[in-house]
Amino acid sequence: MRLIDADAIAAKLDPLVLIEALRMGHGDSGMGEVERMLIEEPGTENAVLTWAASHLKRGIAVKTATVFPRNRRGGLRPNLQSVVTLFDGTNGAPLAAIHGESFTRMKTAADSALAAGFLALPDAATLAVLGAGGQARTHIRFHCAVRPSIRRVVVWNRTHAAGERLAAEFREDGLDAEARTDPEAAVSGAAIVACLTASSDPVLRGAWLEAGAHVDLVGGFTPAMRESDDDVVRRGRLFADTLRFTIADCGDFADPIARGVIARDKIEGDLFDLVSGRIPARRSVEEITVFKNGGGGHLDLMIARAIYDAALERGAI
Repeated sequence: MRLIDADAIAAKLDPLVLIEALRMGHGDSGMGEVERMLIEEPGTENAVLTWAASHLKRGIAVKTATVFPRNRRGGLRPNLQSVVTLFDGTNGAPLAAIHGESFTRMKTAADSALAAGFLALPDAATLAVLGAGGQARTHIRFHCAVRPSIRRVVVWNRTHAAGERLAAEFREDGLDAEARTDPEAAVSGAAIVACLTASSDPVLRGAWLEAGAHVDLVGGFTPAMRESDDDVVRRGRLFADTLRFTIADCGDFADPIARGVIARDKIEGDLFDLVSGRIPARRSVEEITVFKNGGGGHLDLMIARAIYDAALERGAI
């Protein structure tokens, strides 16, 4: 069994490679059972997530991730840490253990970027990012890869200094990037709005969205977490990465459905539907689209296999 450092690979791997791996994976049949287990530590913000998925050709992947939101605030370790074990799909032999916080960041960003390729305006020029943690950097890179028309990035974070540091990094890369102290001002005029917070109270208001905006909801992974208010889901065409988990487990959809704000069938489909063409992608320049990125073991498997194959090809393992 090989040990793969995802952090070492991240800087060298073109985001489009992983986005394409997800596209191909969603167009392929044969995905086995996908299981999810969430353990929340009582009296804290900490959680442990375990995903498992199997596919005869791609293999079997089991990922365990710890979420400790106070780590970054305390200047300690990253908030999110994970290890993925990849097994051969035909004989069950362990192939690799993939570690490094970049794995989940790249998987999550590729998930959102694949959806944006179907749902965001083709000429999207401005990306608003609410939240300036480690995931935000990767998300900006992947959104810019799938929409190279992006020329401007506006960041909002509760701690403005963190938002300014993130904007400064991308100014060095040639983007017109700035940090705002007000989330409404950050969202104003944005063609893509990515929410990357761990908030239980909405940070995004539907009233702020421009016609044609695409909303990427990423941070909430429990029924109690809400990044968007009810007007966001009322105004938008709604999609999830997978209907199996996201609708019941993620508060941005689960909460308004439970309260009768929207009907369950307002969520039109997921990435399997978009990739196959069963559900139409963006239909006009005016409509607002909303994508809930809830994650899943099938995504971990697709990305783990792509990273493993890339590492083999480059002689990195």
